[in-house]
Amino acid sequence: MSRFYSYINTAKVILLAYDGDRPFALFIKDYFKQQKKHGSTDRKQIAHICYCYFRLGKAGRNIETDQRMITALFLCSTHPNQILSTLAAELNDAVQLSLEEKLGKIEFPLHAEDIFPWKKGLSDGMDYTSFAMSHLRQPHLFVRIRPGFEGMVEKKLAAANITFNKINEHCISMDNSSKVNDVIELDKEAVVQDLNSQRVGELVQLVFKEQPQKIWDCCAASGGKSILFHDMFPVAKLTVSDIRKSILNTLAKRFQQAGITGYRSIVADLTKSKIQIPNSPFDLVICDAPCTGSGTWGRTPEQLYFFDEKKIVYYADLQQKISYEASKHLRPGGYLLYITCSVFKKENEDVIKKLEDDAGLKLIEMKLLKGYDQKADTLFAALLQKP
Repeated sequence: MSRFYSYINTAKVILLAYDGDRPFALFIKDYFKQQKKHGSTDRKQIAHICYCYFRLGKAGRNIETDQRMITALFLCSTHPNQILSTLAAELNDAVQLSLEEKLGKIEFPLHAEDIFPWKKGLSDGMDYTSFAMSHLRQPHLFVRIRPGFEGMVEKKLAAANITFNKINEHCISMDNSSKVNDVIELDKEAVVQDLNSQRVGELVQLVFKEQPQKIWDCCAASGGKSILFHDMFPVAKLTVSDIRKSILNTLAKRFQQAGITGYRSIVADLTKSKIQIPNSPFDLVICDAPCTGSGTWGRTPEQLYFFDEKKIVYYADLQQKISYEASKHLRPGGYLLYITCSVFKKENEDVIKKLEDDAGLKLIEMKLLKGYDQKADTLFAALLQKP
């Protein structure tokens, strides 16, 4: 039996065992640790089949698993490959056609609403069909070059024969499989950060005629936004918080690599009121709120596959509580930058309306940062001011 049939059978075993409770990348890594018979090439091919399977989202759920895997592999591939050549030669011959032409070659109808059936809940300004179909593509890897390292990073990548595209002075993109961590000093010289995660800084650049004195990143998580705003406003006193100490411990290690010192770090649950925050009140509060992550499902398509619409209401309630509590720590005239990587209106515009009504904040600017036409994530960002 061809090893490619074995790939399909192994992928089927993995897909049947996976329930979506944790990131698929961790699940499949553990699986391969237990099943040591698979070599490096085998692991990559099997994982790729699984990810393609998830990229169909809610489409074809009543189709046989084998057929759905092969169809997904065909739609998600842009170049001929040995798996398709062996298992579905006629599809392999058509793999370089446009997506519209390829949809006419498969055995069941596939439309945008089959992949992503939540059109009515989207934020304003989305091209629904383009967004839904973008899940069939692997997004690019984006890197933000930190100040002072622009020329060095580009030279290192070129010397390592890593092909990249320069988006602007500080942002470059490349194939998602590029091993940049072997070439550059991540966090010190550059940060792996999606294009639109980098762009959220655009909303605050024009409102501060002078550097803000105090900044609070209230949902700091891995710290990508904290490092971004430190690079934009290096003299500002930075405070970071999150709900778990373990998150902040990981963040401290990243800050050490990034050369960031003199910051305050606290554990804070902003779903509770009357939280004491050192250095409060702030000139700028960054609220990169927990969300469905629906603007990033091109990177984690298993979340698209397993998504339950009830989560939108859960996260919207959480976001309203967190952003309202965070707004209490603004100085008069201070700014709240609200960010999600969601495409749903309940998590975006509706939260902003609540902040205007309940916290008395004034909306300065609101943007849907669309990434589906650039192989990037889609984010929402809004800048509000306390009177």
